[in-house]
Amino acid sequence: MSLVRTTDLTVAFDGLRAVDGLSFTLAEGAALALVGESGSGKSTVASALLGLHRGTGARVGGSVEVAGVDVQRASEDELRRLRGARAAMVFQDPLSSLDPYYAIGDQIAEVYRVHTRASRRTARARAVEVLDRVGIADAGRRSRARPHEFSGGMRQRALIAMALACEPALLIADEPTTALDVTVQAQILDLLHTLREETGMGLLLVTHDVGVAAESADEVLVMRHGRVVEHGPVAEVLGNPAASYTRELLGAVPRLDTPRAAADRKVVAGAAADGGAADGGAADGVVLEAVGLRREFGRGKRTFAAVDDVSLTVRRGETLGIVGESGSGKTTLGRMLVGLLEPTAGRILPGGGVRPDVQMVFQDPVSSLNPRRSVGESIADPLRARARGRAAAPPGSGPAPGREPVRDEAGIRGRVRELLERVGLEGAHYDRYPHEFSGGQRQRVGIARALAADPRVIVCDEPVSALDVTTQAQVVALLDELRRELGLALVFVAHDLAVVRQVSDRVAVMRRGRIVEYGPADEVYGSPRDPYTKQLLAAVPALDPAVAAARRATRRTARRHLAEV
Repeated sequence: MSLVRTTDLTVAFDGLRAVDGLSFTLAEGAALALVGESGSGKSTVASALLGLHRGTGARVGGSVEVAGVDVQRASEDELRRLRGARAAMVFQDPLSSLDPYYAIGDQIAEVYRVHTRASRRTARARAVEVLDRVGIADAGRRSRARPHEFSGGMRQRALIAMALACEPALLIADEPTTALDVTVQAQILDLLHTLREETGMGLLLVTHDVGVAAESADEVLVMRHGRVVEHGPVAEVLGNPAASYTRELLGAVPRLDTPRAAADRKVVAGAAADGGAADGGAADGVVLEAVGLRREFGRGKRTFAAVDDVSLTVRRGETLGIVGESGSGKTTLGRMLVGLLEPTAGRILPGGGVRPDVQMVFQDPVSSLNPRRSVGESIADPLRARARGRAAAPPGSGPAPGREPVRDEAGIRGRVRELLERVGLEGAHYDRYPHEFSGGQRQRVGIARALAADPRVIVCDEPVSALDVTTQAQVVALLDELRRELGLALVFVAHDLAVVRQVSDRVAVMRRGRIVEYGPADEVYGSPRDPYTKQLLAAVPALDPAVAAARRATRRTARRHLAEV
């Protein structure tokens, strides 16, 4: 019997068809992954299954049947009974899905009471039960905590617990692991698999990550521009894709077993060898060095070290990858390298404080760009600041590195146009605002702004974590092209080990504020020494479903062993 059946589903917004003639079925207990880039329509399909487009102005056509309910013809009362009781949804951002003012357990209990009319005591007990079921330790106590007291992975578990409260037949998970570290992602995917085995529920997984689909689904439906590109068993679609678009998606996925080309490494080695004298640096091309860095937060007994005794070097023309889970200290380290945070102890050579020759590309280009200013004006700021700094420099201070600063407004505008074109945008985009760009384009704007200061080093803090795989591949390729052509050094901070593998010459693995492994990328990935590095590598999703199943079994055995100990 079909748990979900859509026939010729269409969803249009102001005449634009986000979903165009989509038909598929999902059997009871089965798992289907909707895969595609941003804008492919996959999240719109997930919302249509629960009738969430009602009242939004969207025009929905075709038929949708979920758990025996005709969603198109159902009354509001029927839809309310469907949502949460027979079909539940887990959203991408758990922090925005949970009420910050109420305890987690109270929110789960309220959902249970709405659908079952249970007493407060019974609903409270059910909340603790499902929190325990999804792996929240000491569930009774933690149920009284508020969302901000949970980590990202725990909040996602809490949302899954809320979805499970009424034992739904269908769980819809919309990008449930996008913002999570690889180890936490693996835990969430393992949890979803275990829940399917134990409850027999069906799973509709919405994701742009092909590896996540391979880990979790029986079938894959690839979408593009609202239409079905390819649909079939996961091993068949990912192992032998028939559509060229599916092959492009798979080709853009970073892999642990694909090192950077040897030719690239020779370019880096050459840049490092001849870069020192030209740039006034050390003979070995070192352009940035951290010695014994420590950064503390808090006061008194609550003081903790986010970064503790970290030393590293960055050479001209190379990419140094810094990888670790959330809370490992990698972002704090990156901000100290740029000068946005002062070290509690240790030093950064040469100089210190804010340095124009060390720039940063931030994780979220939306929040790092002023929505009230055009992108051209944001890019122009470093140019104007550099011109003012050169004008105010004392006699005999010597020239700043890089090209001569532009002083007049016409020259600044021309330079901004050059930078926009250099990162793959158009010079005419100067007067556009951030909301007029896609996520990948906004990240290109952030890169152009960093380049405006003619830096020696660019620190990239999770620059592609929010992008789909093809856009991610384009931004990574752009950064690598700039590194090679301009002789830049890149510090690439990320939790995605496969991306770091793709871009890095050397890698530093961080855990709890310290570097636990540090060396050439080939050595760190090929022959990891530290158990934590091995754990991170084992958690990276595999594109082969058979390999994914074997890894899942290994992780389950390891967890059982730890529980017994």
